[in-house]
Amino acid sequence: MEIEKTLFDAHRARFAAIDRQLPEAAPPPVVGERVDAATASGVQVTGVVQRQLHGPDDVPLLWSAADVRQLFPFVGNTGTEGMDVLLRAWRTWMDAESPGEDSSCVVNWPSRDAEAIRAFLDHGLVPMSALAVRTGCHRDEKADDGVAVRRARKDDFDDVLAMAVSTHDYIGQVATRHRANAAELLAPALERALDKDAPLLWLAERDARVAAFAHGAWITSSPGSAEAELLPHGRWGYVNNVVTVPGLRGGGLGQALMSVVHKEFSADGADGTYLYYNPTNPLSSVFWHRQGYRPLWTSWEVHPASALR
Repeated sequence: MEIEKTLFDAHRARFAAIDRQLPEAAPPPVVGERVDAATASGVQVTGVVQRQLHGPDDVPLLWSAADVRQLFPFVGNTGTEGMDVLLRAWRTWMDAESPGEDSSCVVNWPSRDAEAIRAFLDHGLVPMSALAVRTGCHRDEKADDGVAVRRARKDDFDDVLAMAVSTHDYIGQVATRHRANAAELLAPALERALDKDAPLLWLAERDARVAAFAHGAWITSSPGSAEAELLPHGRWGYVNNVVTVPGLRGGGLGQALMSVVHKEFSADGADGTYLYYNPTNPLSSVFWHRQGYRPLWTSWEVHPASALR
Protein backbone atom coordinates (compact mmCIF):
# COMPACT_ATOMS: atom_id res chain seq x y z
CA MET A 1 0.00 0.00 0.00
CA GLU A 2 1.49 3.33 -1.04
CA ILE A 3 1.47 6.56 0.95
CA GLU A 4 2.57 10.08 0.03
CA LYS A 5 6.35 10.38 -0.44
CA THR A 6 6.54 13.56 1.65
CA LEU A 7 4.87 11.83 4.59
CA PHE A 8 7.05 8.73 4.31
CA ASP A 9 10.25 10.81 4.08
CA ALA A 10 9.24 12.67 7.24
CA HIS A 11 8.42 9.34 8.90
CA ARG A 12 11.89 7.98 8.15
CA ALA A 13 13.57 11.19 9.28
CA ARG A 14 11.68 11.06 12.59
CA PHE A 15 12.74 7.48 13.29
CA ALA A 16 16.37 8.35 12.56
CA ALA A 17 16.21 11.30 14.95
CA ILE A 18 14.47 9.40 17.76
CA ASP A 19 16.99 6.58 18.16
CA ARG A 20 20.24 5.92 16.31
CA GLN A 21 19.96 2.19 16.89
CA LEU A 22 16.69 1.90 14.97
CA PRO A 23 16.98 0.40 11.49
CA GLU A 24 15.74 2.46 8.56
CA ALA A 25 11.97 2.77 8.84
CA ALA A 26 10.11 0.19 6.77
CA PRO A 27 7.56 1.11 4.08
CA PRO A 28 3.86 0.50 4.76
CA PRO A 29 2.56 -3.08 4.62
CA VAL A 30 1.38 -4.24 1.21
CA VAL A 31 -1.80 -5.75 2.66
CA GLY A 32 -4.21 -3.96 4.98
CA GLU A 33 -6.89 -1.31 5.27
CA ARG A 34 -5.99 2.35 5.19
CA VAL A 35 -7.00 4.89 7.84
CA ASP A 36 -6.55 8.61 7.12
CA ALA A 37 -6.73 11.75 9.26
CA ALA A 38 -5.49 15.34 9.31
CA THR A 39 -4.13 17.72 11.94
CA ALA A 40 -5.77 21.06 12.72
CA SER A 41 -3.42 22.75 10.24
CA GLY A 42 -4.37 20.28 7.51
CA VAL A 43 -1.30 18.02 7.55
CA GLN A 44 -2.32 14.55 6.37
CA VAL A 45 -1.39 11.46 8.38
CA THR A 46 -2.24 7.87 7.64
CA GLY A 47 -2.02 4.30 8.88
CA VAL A 48 -2.53 0.75 7.69
CA VAL A 49 -4.52 -1.74 9.78
CA GLN A 50 -3.81 -5.45 9.54
CA ARG A 51 -5.91 -8.14 11.20
CA GLN A 52 -4.50 -11.44 12.50
CA LEU A 53 -6.60 -14.34 13.74
CA HIS A 54 -5.12 -17.13 15.88
CA GLY A 55 -6.75 -20.51 16.44
CA PRO A 56 -6.76 -22.40 19.78
CA ASP A 57 -3.67 -24.42 18.82
CA ASP A 58 -1.58 -21.50 17.51
CA VAL A 59 1.60 -20.72 19.46
CA PRO A 60 1.16 -16.90 19.26
CA LEU A 61 -1.70 -17.27 21.74
CA LEU A 62 1.01 -17.51 24.40
CA TRP A 63 1.63 -13.78 24.02
CA SER A 64 -1.20 -12.52 21.85
CA ALA A 65 -4.96 -12.12 21.76
CA ALA A 66 -6.82 -14.44 19.40
CA ASP A 67 -8.08 -11.53 17.27
CA VAL A 68 -5.50 -8.78 16.70
CA ARG A 69 -5.84 -5.51 14.82
CA GLN A 70 -2.45 -3.84 14.39
CA LEU A 71 -2.03 -0.27 13.23
CA PHE A 72 1.09 0.80 11.30
CA PRO A 73 1.10 4.61 11.71
CA PHE A 74 2.74 7.16 9.43
CA VAL A 75 2.51 10.56 11.13
CA GLY A 76 5.73 12.18 9.92
CA ASN A 77 6.84 15.02 12.19
CA THR A 78 3.36 15.87 13.53
CA GLY A 79 4.18 14.52 17.00
CA THR A 80 1.46 13.98 19.59
CA GLU A 81 -1.23 15.74 17.57
CA GLY A 82 -0.68 13.60 14.47
CA MET A 83 -0.74 10.35 16.43
CA ASP A 84 -3.80 11.51 18.38
CA VAL A 85 -5.90 12.31 15.31
CA LEU A 86 -4.86 9.05 13.66
CA LEU A 87 -5.87 7.04 16.73
CA ARG A 88 -9.19 8.91 16.80
CA ALA A 89 -9.75 7.91 13.17
CA TRP A 90 -8.87 4.31 14.07
CA ARG A 91 -11.40 4.42 16.91
CA THR A 92 -14.05 5.54 14.42
CA TRP A 93 -12.97 2.80 12.02
CA MET A 94 -13.36 0.28 14.87
CA ASP A 95 -17.01 1.28 15.29
CA ALA A 96 -17.81 -0.85 12.25
CA GLU A 97 -16.07 -3.87 13.78
CA SER A 98 -17.41 -6.36 16.31
CA PRO A 99 -14.40 -7.66 18.25
CA GLY A 100 -14.91 -10.20 21.00
CA GLU A 101 -13.32 -10.32 24.44
CA ASP A 102 -10.18 -12.17 23.29
CA SER A 103 -9.12 -9.32 21.01
CA SER A 104 -6.68 -6.42 20.97
CA CYS A 105 -5.63 -3.25 19.20
CA VAL A 106 -1.84 -3.05 18.84
CA VAL A 107 0.73 -0.45 17.79
CA ASN A 108 4.45 -1.30 17.71
CA TRP A 109 6.45 1.91 17.98
CA PRO A 110 9.98 3.16 18.85
CA SER A 111 10.37 3.13 22.62
CA ARG A 112 11.97 6.58 22.83
CA ASP A 113 9.21 8.56 21.12
CA ALA A 114 7.76 10.39 24.14
CA GLU A 115 5.39 12.47 22.00
CA ALA A 116 3.71 9.33 20.65
CA ILE A 117 3.56 7.80 24.14
CA ARG A 118 1.34 10.68 25.28
CA ALA A 119 -1.17 9.86 22.54
CA PHE A 120 -1.07 6.11 23.23
CA LEU A 121 -1.86 6.64 26.91
CA ASP A 122 -4.68 9.06 26.12
CA HIS A 123 -6.32 6.40 23.94
CA GLY A 124 -6.16 3.60 26.50
CA LEU A 125 -3.12 1.74 25.14
CA VAL A 126 -0.61 0.28 27.61
CA PRO A 127 2.99 -0.93 27.09
CA MET A 128 2.54 -4.69 26.97
CA SER A 129 5.81 -5.86 25.39
CA ALA A 130 9.22 -4.40 24.59
CA LEU A 131 11.95 -5.53 22.22
CA ALA A 132 15.20 -4.75 24.03
CA VAL A 133 18.76 -4.92 22.71
CA ARG A 134 22.18 -5.40 24.26
CA THR A 135 25.16 -4.28 22.21
CA GLY A 136 28.75 -3.27 22.81
CA CYS A 137 30.86 -4.26 25.79
CA HIS A 138 29.23 -5.00 29.13
CA ARG A 139 30.81 -6.23 32.31
CA ASP A 140 28.78 -9.14 33.60
CA GLU A 141 28.48 -9.37 37.36
CA LYS A 142 30.39 -12.18 39.01
CA ALA A 143 28.43 -15.40 38.71
CA ASP A 144 27.26 -17.24 41.83
CA ASP A 145 29.89 -19.88 42.63
CA GLY A 146 27.15 -22.22 43.81
CA VAL A 147 25.48 -22.29 40.38
CA ALA A 148 26.55 -24.68 37.61
CA VAL A 149 25.47 -23.89 34.04
CA ARG A 150 25.35 -26.50 31.28
CA ARG A 151 23.61 -27.18 27.96
CA ALA A 152 20.32 -29.02 28.31
CA ARG A 153 19.79 -32.64 27.22
CA LYS A 154 16.74 -34.52 25.97
CA ASP A 155 16.11 -36.03 29.39
CA ASP A 156 15.69 -32.49 30.81
CA PHE A 157 12.49 -31.97 28.85
CA ASP A 158 10.04 -32.50 31.72
CA ASP A 159 11.88 -30.08 34.00
CA VAL A 160 12.18 -27.45 31.29
CA LEU A 161 8.52 -27.68 30.28
CA ALA A 162 7.34 -27.45 33.90
CA MET A 163 9.41 -24.29 34.40
CA ALA A 164 8.15 -22.75 31.16
CA VAL A 165 4.53 -23.37 32.13
CA SER A 166 5.06 -21.88 35.59
CA THR A 167 6.45 -18.70 34.04
CA HIS A 168 3.56 -18.48 31.58
CA ASP A 169 1.16 -18.74 34.51
CA TYR A 170 3.00 -15.95 36.34
CA ILE A 171 3.08 -13.64 33.30
CA GLY A 172 -0.63 -14.29 32.82
CA GLN A 173 -1.19 -12.26 35.99
CA VAL A 174 0.68 -9.17 34.83
CA ALA A 175 0.78 -9.12 31.05
CA THR A 176 -0.44 -11.65 28.49
CA ARG A 177 -3.54 -13.80 28.90
CA HIS A 178 -3.39 -17.11 30.72
CA ARG A 179 -3.88 -20.06 28.38
CA ALA A 180 -5.08 -23.37 29.82
CA ASN A 181 -3.26 -25.29 27.04
CA ALA A 182 0.08 -23.54 27.61
CA ALA A 183 1.94 -26.86 28.03
CA GLU A 184 0.73 -28.11 24.64
CA LEU A 185 1.70 -24.83 22.97
CA LEU A 186 5.14 -24.65 24.60
CA ALA A 187 6.20 -28.28 24.21
CA PRO A 188 6.97 -28.53 20.45
CA ALA A 189 9.55 -25.71 20.38
CA LEU A 190 11.30 -27.10 23.46
CA GLU A 191 11.34 -30.58 21.95
CA ARG A 192 12.89 -29.24 18.73
CA ALA A 193 15.52 -27.34 20.71
CA LEU A 194 16.49 -30.39 22.74
CA ASP A 195 16.64 -32.59 19.64
CA LYS A 196 19.78 -30.77 18.42
CA ASP A 197 23.33 -31.89 19.14
CA ALA A 198 24.20 -28.59 20.83
CA PRO A 199 20.86 -27.03 21.77
CA LEU A 200 20.74 -23.31 22.48
CA LEU A 201 19.10 -24.17 25.76
CA TRP A 202 21.08 -23.70 28.94
CA LEU A 203 20.27 -25.00 32.42
CA ALA A 204 21.39 -23.57 35.75
CA GLU A 205 21.70 -26.02 38.61
CA ARG A 206 22.07 -25.34 42.30
CA ASP A 207 22.77 -28.21 44.69
CA ALA A 208 22.42 -30.61 41.72
CA ARG A 209 18.86 -29.41 41.18
CA VAL A 210 17.65 -27.82 37.93
CA ALA A 211 16.68 -24.31 38.95
CA ALA A 212 16.56 -22.16 35.79
CA PHE A 213 16.89 -22.30 32.03
CA ALA A 214 17.48 -19.98 29.07
CA HIS A 215 16.34 -20.75 25.53
CA GLY A 216 18.02 -18.91 22.64
CA ALA A 217 18.37 -18.82 18.86
CA TRP A 218 20.41 -17.20 16.13
CA ILE A 219 18.71 -14.49 14.06
CA THR A 220 20.17 -12.68 11.04
CA SER A 221 18.95 -9.22 10.10
CA SER A 222 19.78 -8.69 6.43
CA PRO A 223 18.54 -6.25 3.76
CA GLY A 224 14.97 -7.08 2.79
CA SER A 225 14.35 -9.52 5.65
CA ALA A 226 11.50 -9.23 8.14
CA GLU A 227 14.06 -8.96 10.95
CA ALA A 228 15.57 -5.86 9.31
CA GLU A 229 12.37 -3.94 10.07
CA LEU A 230 13.16 -4.21 13.79
CA LEU A 231 16.92 -4.74 14.14
CA PRO A 232 20.06 -3.21 12.62
CA HIS A 233 21.73 -5.51 10.11
CA GLY A 234 23.88 -8.18 11.68
CA ARG A 235 23.94 -11.57 13.39
CA TRP A 236 21.97 -11.48 16.62
CA GLY A 237 21.65 -13.82 19.54
CA TYR A 238 17.97 -14.07 20.45
CA VAL A 239 17.04 -14.80 24.06
CA ASN A 240 13.63 -16.40 23.66
CA ASN A 241 12.86 -17.30 27.24
CA VAL A 242 14.55 -17.24 30.65
CA VAL A 243 12.86 -19.04 33.52
CA THR A 244 13.66 -19.54 37.18
CA VAL A 245 11.87 -22.01 39.42
CA PRO A 246 9.25 -20.25 41.59
CA GLY A 247 10.62 -19.72 45.07
CA LEU A 248 14.18 -19.29 43.80
CA ARG A 249 13.66 -16.06 41.86
CA GLY A 250 15.80 -13.15 42.94
CA GLY A 251 18.63 -15.36 44.20
CA GLY A 252 21.19 -14.78 41.43
CA LEU A 253 20.34 -17.76 39.25
CA GLY A 254 19.26 -15.66 36.28
CA GLN A 255 22.40 -13.54 36.51
CA ALA A 256 24.66 -16.60 36.59
CA LEU A 257 22.81 -18.16 33.68
CA MET A 258 22.87 -15.06 31.46
CA SER A 259 26.53 -14.45 32.16
CA VAL A 260 27.26 -17.75 30.41
CA VAL A 261 24.72 -17.19 27.63
CA HIS A 262 26.12 -13.74 26.79
CA LYS A 263 29.70 -15.04 26.73
CA GLU A 264 28.80 -17.92 24.41
CA PHE A 265 26.83 -15.73 22.00
CA SER A 266 29.69 -13.23 21.93
CA ALA A 267 32.31 -15.92 21.38
CA ASP A 268 30.31 -17.26 18.42
CA GLY A 269 30.24 -13.86 16.71
CA ALA A 270 27.01 -12.18 17.77
CA ASP A 271 26.79 -8.47 16.96
CA GLY A 272 24.43 -8.16 19.89
CA THR A 273 21.61 -9.94 21.68
CA TYR A 274 17.94 -9.08 21.93
CA LEU A 275 14.77 -10.28 23.61
CA TYR A 276 11.18 -9.40 24.38
CA TYR A 277 10.05 -8.64 27.92
CA ASN A 278 6.88 -7.33 29.56
CA PRO A 279 7.24 -3.80 30.99
CA THR A 280 4.37 -4.61 33.35
CA ASN A 281 6.24 -7.61 34.78
CA PRO A 282 7.79 -6.43 38.09
CA LEU A 283 10.60 -8.99 37.79
CA SER A 284 11.72 -8.81 34.17
CA SER A 285 11.39 -5.03 33.88
CA VAL A 286 14.14 -4.69 36.49
CA PHE A 287 16.24 -7.75 35.68
CA TRP A 288 16.83 -7.11 31.98
CA HIS A 289 17.87 -3.50 32.40
CA ARG A 290 20.49 -4.64 34.90
CA GLN A 291 21.82 -7.07 32.29
CA GLY A 292 22.53 -4.20 29.88
CA TYR A 293 19.37 -4.33 27.77
CA ARG A 294 17.42 -1.26 26.78
CA PRO A 295 14.08 -0.98 24.93
CA LEU A 296 14.18 -0.34 21.19
CA TRP A 297 10.52 -1.00 20.30
CA THR A 298 7.45 -1.08 22.53
CA SER A 299 4.19 -2.83 21.71
CA TRP A 300 1.26 -0.72 22.90
CA GLU A 301 -1.98 -2.65 23.30
CA VAL A 302 -5.53 -2.43 24.55
CA HIS A 303 -7.69 -5.46 25.43
CA PRO A 304 -10.37 -6.03 24.24
CA ALA A 305 -10.09 -4.15 20.96
CA SER A 306 -13.38 -2.34 21.65
CA ALA A 307 -11.75 -0.58 24.64
CA LEU A 308 -9.69 1.65 22.33
CA ARG A 309 -10.60 5.25 23.16
